[in-house]
Amino acid sequence: MVGRAVKQERAERTRAALIQAAAEVFGEFGFSGASVMKIADRAGVTLGAVYFHFRNKEELARQIVSGQPDLVVPPHPSQGLQRAVDLTLTWAYQLVDDPLLRAGARLVWEQEYFIAPEANSHQQWSTILLDDLRTAQRKRELRAGTDVEALARVLVNACTGAQMHSYVEAAHADLPRRVEEIWACLLPAVAVPSVAKRIEMGKARARTT
Repeated sequence: MVGRAVKQERAERTRAALIQAAAEVFGEFGFSGASVMKIADRAGVTLGAVYFHFRNKEELARQIVSGQPDLVVPPHPSQGLQRAVDLTLTWAYQLVDDPLLRAGARLVWEQEYFIAPEANSHQQWSTILLDDLRTAQRKRELRAGTDVEALARVLVNACTGAQMHSYVEAAHADLPRRVEEIWACLLPAVAVPSVAKRIEMGKARARTT
């Protein structure tokens, strides 16, 4: 039993190291420029070790993209519209220096090569934000007639575009500011005025320190 537990722990460490190495490689070279050999070299393991855990680089890329939401956990409890804001701000602040999130952002540009259209990153994030926006709608935080499904898509499209421009122009350093600008433009249009006034933004909403 002890031997089996040690082997399992070692396998989990290797798998985690491969995901981290793949994130760094994808972040630097993109999906097309990455290779299983580069990932193995970065992780310091053999090709056999890579293929033991993942069939190919496509599976590694899917793992990184599908796991993005698990990495973005707002530090303060919130509901509805405030949580939608907190989620996007937490993502923006973390992405600046988190290799896994940076890799996911880079892979979004090429996800047609390894993810089916119905399971893509945009749909994944739209679904997550839609839950918060529906809560906001039930709490009457949104103006009457607001199409929450369209709003979720607009937010994802806007944040994706902000991420791409921020990467090119500022290596993601100004991404949090860009996301706050998105909300500054959207809130007056979609939120009940009293709710819009009490929505909090800033670094304190995304980080505890």
